[in-house]
Amino acid sequence: MKPAASSMEREARLEKQRIEAEQAMAERKRADNAFRANYERLKAERLAREAARQQ
Repeated sequence: MKPAASSMEREARLEKQRIEAEQAMAERKRADNAFRANYERLKAERLAREAARQQ
């Protein structure tokens, strides 16, 4: 059986979880931003190709 965690250990564990969650959210935001930028770039290229074909 595991001994009960002290309040300092609990606080340290919670702080570590908070930091890891913030890092995960930041990574997700970077990935979302990269996806959106690539999507917009590809959309602009497609629209330019379609416009060139119309002329």
